[in-house]
Amino acid sequence: MFAAKRSGRHPDAGTVYYWSLVIVFLSMVALSILRWPANNHLFALGVLSFGAGVVGRMARRQLWTGWLRVHVTGMALSWILLLTAFYVGNGPHLPIWRSLPPLAHWLLPSIVGLPILLWVLTRDPLILRSRVPSNGAI
Repeated sequence: MFAAKRSGRHPDAGTVYYWSLVIVFLSMVALSILRWPANNHLFALGVLSFGAGVVGRMARRQLWTGWLRVHVTGMALSWILLLTAFYVGNGPHLPIWRSLPPLAHWLLPSIVGLPILLWVLTRDPLILRSRVPSNGAI
């Protein structure tokens, strides 16, 4: 996400992220089925994360109208939801996270990630430039 937005590093990293997300999603489905209903909340987070990633990727690959905002939002939400699932599932076993209340495992990824996403959507030069009509009129 920090690489320059041009051919090369950014799309290559995005491809690795997407296919890693596919693998995580498939393993999550299998593990959730094995431990249903104890893991149904992780299943929901996994489905939402994968769905957001798919929408973000499709927006870029198919160049939807307003694709850049959709791409950034989809990929960011995918990451936030993935981190939420990780901390909800593993937080009670991690050194610092185990001392936090369970609600923190659910909320901290969003508390950190959503303001960053909003900042990017309102201040990033690429996104601001993409909102200017192609004929130059404002």
